[in-house]
Amino acid sequence: MKIEVQSKKGLRTILSVVVDKRIIQSKLDERLNELQKEVALKGFRPGKVPPSVIKSQFGKSIYGEVIDKVLRESSSKAIAEKKIKVAGQPKIDLKQFGEGKDLNYELQVDCLPNIKLKPFNNFKAYDYKVKIEKKIIDSKLKELADQNKKFEDKKENEKSVIGDQIVFNYSATADGNKFDGSEGKGVQIELGKNLFLKGFDDQLTGVKKGDVKKVNAILPANHPKKELANKKTIFECKILSVKKALEAKIDNSFATMMGAKDINDLRNLIEKQISSQYLQALNSITKKEILDQIEKNHDVDLPKNLIEQEISLITKNLKPDEKERHKEKNEKIAKSRIKLGLLLNEFGEQNELKVSDDEVRAEIQKQIKAMPGQEKMVLEYYQKNPSASQSLKGSLYEEKIINLIKSKIKLSTKELETKEAEKIINDFNKPNIENKSSVKVKPTNRKKSVK
Repeated sequence: MKIEVQSKKGLRTILSVVVDKRIIQSKLDERLNELQKEVALKGFRPGKVPPSVIKSQFGKSIYGEVIDKVLRESSSKAIAEKKIKVAGQPKIDLKQFGEGKDLNYELQVDCLPNIKLKPFNNFKAYDYKVKIEKKIIDSKLKELADQNKKFEDKKENEKSVIGDQIVFNYSATADGNKFDGSEGKGVQIELGKNLFLKGFDDQLTGVKKGDVKKVNAILPANHPKKELANKKTIFECKILSVKKALEAKIDNSFATMMGAKDINDLRNLIEKQISSQYLQALNSITKKEILDQIEKNHDVDLPKNLIEQEISLITKNLKPDEKERHKEKNEKIAKSRIKLGLLLNEFGEQNELKVSDDEVRAEIQKQIKAMPGQEKMVLEYYQKNPSASQSLKGSLYEEKIINLIKSKIKLSTKELETKEAEKIINDFNKPNIENKSSVKVKPTNRKKSVK
């Protein structure tokens, strides 16, 4: 095999590769011999079909299969021999091929740039802490109590009011006809929450146990059956019971029912939960502060094919006119993501950061525990989608990189009240703020010495 550098401009290298026809013929003969054991043709005993017969019937496809294999093997060997760090998928331009001929092709390779990281010790960012006020915890406790309140039957002739719970059976018709879902048994609704159909709750006020009430309603516009969307419908409701809400007591018994040890423990759990929600958003802001400084302080040549691939991903759901209208903006975002991904990857490799399969499994278990009742669904999602596990591995790797960078910069702690935190988060989320957190960082197990 002959390999020559045809041209080298910036990060793009073009190699000329020639594979001797004798090597290709040898691989063709090898493949024909393999197929002789596998192919079954009428008139021949299994394993006894002559290679010449196989070639006459399947020659073109066999040659194509062999050439594909030779291209993969020879291009990998050429890249390794020239010690090229490849960025993305190389392009092959066939110059000469065909049975009895040398295979001659050009290999266009975009290379990864050599990156020299500058020290991070002068970078500055805030590590936010949020104080959750007592009134917010009290409000959340009341909300939990409202969501889990108990009801008791009203007196026989006592009519329903907003806040009561109605239990009823119904039979419905649209344009006088029954439809899928037109029957319901033991349906419970809390009047005033309007969780059934618009206007339904109001029409069930003033009823008592044993009443039959006709309710006029319109089926939702997003009804799964298009022919029923926005249909005027009559529900005939048989009232089984009318219940009034009992006053919710927020005490140790209530806390135990919610899975806490006592009321103080429940308050602490609520405080941690709310704090975690704020910190998740605030950590994104800290991350952006860090990434902005990393990007600003480094100049990196970017492989054109990686930029093109990233632009393609960003714009894949856009119409042609939208792509053209936002062309400059999308190219800027793509360059930013690629640049930051390369810089963070370099930092991760220099510090030999890795994410083990055990860490990925532990994170999946953490997600499973956070979704009670949906454990099986979460587990099956990762089992059936290997790419999801790989994506999770990438996220964990990026998290390790950011955490290590935090330990090397000037990180100041800033304590916030919830109103301050909300303002910072809202300002960060305003339209046209470019969020640079979506960078491409891939975990690697390749060891690399510190430069």
